[in-house]
Amino acid sequence: MIKINTISNNKSWKKYLKNPNTFIQNKINKLNKKFTKHKEKVIFCTLVLTSSNEIKKLNNKFRKKNIETDVLSFPFYTKKEFKKKIKNDKEIYLGDIIINLNKIQNKDNKTNFIIEFNKLWIHGLVHLLGYDHKKDLDFLKMIKIEKRFFSYLN
Repeated sequence: MIKINTISNNKSWKKYLKNPNTFIQNKINKLNKKFTKHKEKVIFCTLVLTSSNEIKKLNNKFRKKNIETDVLSFPFYTKKEFKKKIKNDKEIYLGDIIINLNKIQNKDNKTNFIIEFNKLWIHGLVHLLGYDHKKDLDFLKMIKIEKRFFSYLN
């Protein structure tokens, strides 16, 4: 079972998501109904909803890139370490996902905003599960997983 603790440090998020934590919980419940691979485990992470200034600071501090981005993921484990943890532990903290409101708020309407937001947190979650997109083959695997997770939300 996947759980996400949502933190919003930017009041502007309320314009798009009245209660971000409830929104994410509803999506996670749908995801958990389909993603039954580790249903006896508790896999959790933190989702931070922030702005361009904050994400730029984090990107600079932890990745030495002085630019804003749409999403950052800070996994606690490599894919190999995660596979070992999932075999042995009942609870696993995956890490943190940070999403930049300013990169998605200019969408034409609220529906597009929600779609883009869902794509970003799913992208971050897949990173926390140990996937990356440094190589073409890895990118294709990651896209496949993201599309499957995204389809579970409907």
